[in-house]
Amino acid sequence: MDALEYSLITLLILCFTYCYFKNKWAKSSSVPTNWPLVGMLPGFVYNAHRIHAFFTDILLETNSNFEFRGPVFANMDMLFTSDPANIHHILSRNFSNYPKGPEFQEIFEILGNGIFNVDSELWEIHRRTTMSLMNHAKFQFLLQRNVWDVIENGLRPILDAFAEQGILFDLQDIFQRFTFDAISKLLLDHDPKSLSVNLPHVPCEKAFNDMVDALLYRHVLPESYWKLQKWLRIGKEKNLIRAWEAFDQFIYPAISHKQEKLMNNNINDFDLFTDYVEAYNQWTSGDHNTTTNLGSVQKFLRDTFLNLMFAGRDTTSTTLTWFFWLLSKNPLVEIKIREEIQQQLQLKEGENLKFFNIEDSRKLVYLHGALCEALRLFPPVSIEHKSPVEIDVLPSGHCVSPNMKILISFYTMGRMETLWGKDCLEFKPERWITDRGGIKHEPSYKFPAFLAGPRTCLGKEMAFIQMKMVAATIIYNYRMQAVEAQTISPTATVVIRMTNGLKVKLGKRVL
Repeated sequence: MDALEYSLITLLILCFTYCYFKNKWAKSSSVPTNWPLVGMLPGFVYNAHRIHAFFTDILLETNSNFEFRGPVFANMDMLFTSDPANIHHILSRNFSNYPKGPEFQEIFEILGNGIFNVDSELWEIHRRTTMSLMNHAKFQFLLQRNVWDVIENGLRPILDAFAEQGILFDLQDIFQRFTFDAISKLLLDHDPKSLSVNLPHVPCEKAFNDMVDALLYRHVLPESYWKLQKWLRIGKEKNLIRAWEAFDQFIYPAISHKQEKLMNNNINDFDLFTDYVEAYNQWTSGDHNTTTNLGSVQKFLRDTFLNLMFAGRDTTSTTLTWFFWLLSKNPLVEIKIREEIQQQLQLKEGENLKFFNIEDSRKLVYLHGALCEALRLFPPVSIEHKSPVEIDVLPSGHCVSPNMKILISFYTMGRMETLWGKDCLEFKPERWITDRGGIKHEPSYKFPAFLAGPRTCLGKEMAFIQMKMVAATIIYNYRMQAVEAQTISPTATVVIRMTNGLKVKLGKRVL
């Protein structure tokens, strides 16, 4: 029986089971029923629209670990976990046994040979190059200048126009446009100007949403099923193909333009582009024990920049969106943040907030704590997928083999009383502040919003700098009111956006 027949049989069984048992499942337990032949997949399909809450319900009921049984012919057995000991073991202590691997790389094939997708020597080159750039003093200056340029020339004109006209708008869309323009300018020296008053449609900017929508389903559905969709160019795979085309049509011309500048020596003494070209030359000139083929330098740069744009656009915009929604539900927190901004940045009565530097941003401790709370409750990358190279026994006692997927739910971890106390569902920036008024550190295996271990996000500090600059600008200069009648829920995707966006109205604050 070939892959196509497997896929058709799977689809027929799913449809029949879903329709027949839709109203018959018991409500007393969150654990899905293990049906003959199809395993627990019907319960998964039934809850696909609320997948993060589904994982959380199960893991809270089963003490943070649950063995999911898939259809007998689909190789879909998985371990769901939110156990900090397991996470520390997988992402740190036994890191070498849990590489991305060929299955992960196939799921994320759109990212090519970028830093998120590769292992071993190539990953080390990516990481070393990126870390060196981000630690450079001129990078900090470039980041600061870049963020404020997009705020002053993109974000504020739009917010001023919306405030003056009393227009209802989607704040999530604004944040996505902001972070897309900012990361494009930083990496490619190209401003796509998606953050303009007329809110133009920029295919590459919207393609990131289509990409993350498809990738979660690739994680959890039978491989033959999503490959059939890809072959037929239907469903989410059709949108993923279009996203791939949009990325290439945006990034390759920007690379060519940068290469022309490089050939004409029209490049500053510090430039991200030239360092990645050197990384490519280092790899292609070396003798590596790998079959990885980077292709042309243009292909390598496309993969590199797409990975970094994905990180810079989606995670930051998602966090800011959830942060402002949480803020709308907790007005006392907003007042405290505004008071901190005025005091720490020494603003006079009646003075607008227009600019502060990176050092100033580190003084905003309460704002930092509030952003951490948003990251705790709504971590941008909500699920991590791992498989061991060799058989391993986790601290929880579960034995995992190379043909078994492990799905780590970071979303669940922020909702565990055992980690955060009985008030774990409350939005409390104070939990991140020490008795001396500093920022409280939590270990990454408890707070994995930026992952953990050797693959901890390199852009963590950059993300906080950018988020503080944007958040402080809006909080201090505007009054935001979220529409009360809207339904707020996380998307069933790897990066959890708001399903229907965040509808708000703005007014200029009287200073």
